Amino acid sequence: MEPTAGRNTQGTLPSGLDRAIRGTAEDIAALLRGVADTSGPVPGSDWTLGEAAAHLAQANELMADVAAGHERSHGDGTPGSLAEANELALAAFAERAADPLARMITDQAEAFLTAVAELPADRTLTTPLGSMSPAEFGSYLLTHMLGHGYDIARAVGRPHMIDRSRVELSLPFLVTAMPRVVNPTATAGLSARYTIRLHGGTAFGATFTNGAVTVSTEPPQRPDCTILTEPVAFFLMALGRRGPWGAMARGGVLAWGRKPWLAPRFPTLFTAP
Repeated sequence: MEPTAGRNTQGTLPSGLDRAIRGTAEDIAALLRGVADTSGPVPGSDWTLGEAAAHLAQANELMADVAAGHERSHGDGTPGSLAEANELALAAFAERAADPLARMITDQAEAFLTAVAELPADRTLTTPLGSMSPAEFGSYLLTHMLGHGYDIARAVGRPHMIDRSRVELSLPFLVTAMPRVVNPTATAGLSARYTIRLHGGTAFGATFTNGAVTVSTEPPQRPDCTILTEPVAFFLMALGRRGPWGAMARGGVLAWGRKPWLAPRFPTLFTAP
């Protein structure tokens, strides 16, 4: 159950985003509490459970600091530099015990919400992935926690916390971030118009013109490929946690249009940060 206590962020964050941030932080903390040994591996990652939790605690603290107006540098916004900055930060932070990290994850998520409640909705914040509004930055925090929360859930063998409503709240960040994490090798020479539709929810567009991409909150006219995807499957593909062929095999993705064969290529056009 998601707690409702805390500062009122109405007017700064979209409806429900503050509850999703608190709830996701608490869900992750619940996975960690009482884990005696955090040295085991995270599936699909080079990190241990303790390193993944430490990274998440550090990231929540960084985002809370940025929301509070403190300057924090963390790479140059490219996926490679962010990965390098993450490793350097982990090397300088010794905590790997589950319970202290669980507390830090929830405390810093709440610190973020306290700080963002003081901001005007039109404030521009400098984040590790470029300039964002408070609403986009809150969506960034949620997306980041959900991605690593999924990893932590897999590491401890328990259900993850990603659901349709939380995926919908992650979309402002994902739409903002997509042009910033394009894989130039994968998109070289590509000209195509995609419509992405989530089952029962949002649709958006991605138009590639000779490799350059424009992502919009409205689908393009006459798309070459329309992709209809189950929200959780979309989210896991967007964050590099699941491949397109596996999602299609499970029935989580359907595609049609003049060039439906472009659908499996879409997730490969971006490098998950």
